Amino acid sequence: MICDIHNVNYVMKLSQLDLNLFVVFDTIYAERNLTRAAEMLSVTQPAVSNALARLRAALGDPLFIRTGDGMAPTPYAESIAADVSEALQRLAASAQRAQAFDPARSNRVFRLSMTDAFDTLVLPKLFADLATSAPGIGLRSFRLPRADIPAALARGTLDIAAEVALPDAAGLIRRPLPPEPHVCGLRPGHPAARAPLTMERYLALDHIHVSGRQRGSGAVDIALRAVGLRRRIRVRLQHYLAVPALVMVSDLAVSLPESWARALGLTVLPLPFDVPPMQTWLYRHARSDGDAGVLWLFDRMAGATGAESQR
Repeated sequence: MICDIHNVNYVMKLSQLDLNLFVVFDTIYAERNLTRAAEMLSVTQPAVSNALARLRAALGDPLFIRTGDGMAPTPYAESIAADVSEALQRLAASAQRAQAFDPARSNRVFRLSMTDAFDTLVLPKLFADLATSAPGIGLRSFRLPRADIPAALARGTLDIAAEVALPDAAGLIRRPLPPEPHVCGLRPGHPAARAPLTMERYLALDHIHVSGRQRGSGAVDIALRAVGLRRRIRVRLQHYLAVPALVMVSDLAVSLPESWARALGLTVLPLPFDVPPMQTWLYRHARSDGDAGVLWLFDRMAGATGAESQR
């Protein structure tokens, strides 16, 4: 009986806590870093630290231990993390269902993770659309590591992602966007652009390789390796935005999706070998089926790419 009374008192104590403290807990657990958690929550780091201190005092556990890599959850934090995340998800879903979504009047801020190509080429079209149809809607775009996207969509710290195929898409709803053929991009006036690009002439060029990863091959190199060939990579970049600064002042070549090459003002030549087109997908979690706002934006983002609506 004493144990039951203690349990009741504990539950009553939890029920009196500010729900925002558990939002902070869930975000710290996801980010493992107080600074990133503060950025995700749009608050200051001292505010996050203060919320964590209050929750530590209420639950009687440190919850997170500072390490060289950030904040590591304690065993107790690990034991409650899934329940906290699920409870917050259910509350958010209930709140969304209880409110009719009117894009013309909504001030909701949507959180998006997108490839740099989508961010640069599609986001301006999307925002131009929203400026007239949903002037109060806000967008927060940040690039999550590909492996972290499914969990972020499941937790609700991310609403929609535009990304290449994810390794683990369980529980996710995805829609294919128009595929992008790969081309060779050169500066205007490049000597190699004066004649058709043969395999021999392509391999004679010095190349830029663009990848968000520190190492590993891309689609172009995999296609070349399949026929026993390799190109000479002189520069490796993390994103395409740095490409023009190098290509326009050199004879470097870059193989990239065609829309990127044209947007960057490069001379476009067909590749002399077959490379699978770049396939990007829009992702949302199945839990967002009842969220009219996410469903609406999902369609708008697809429409900005030229993909047909499936609703």
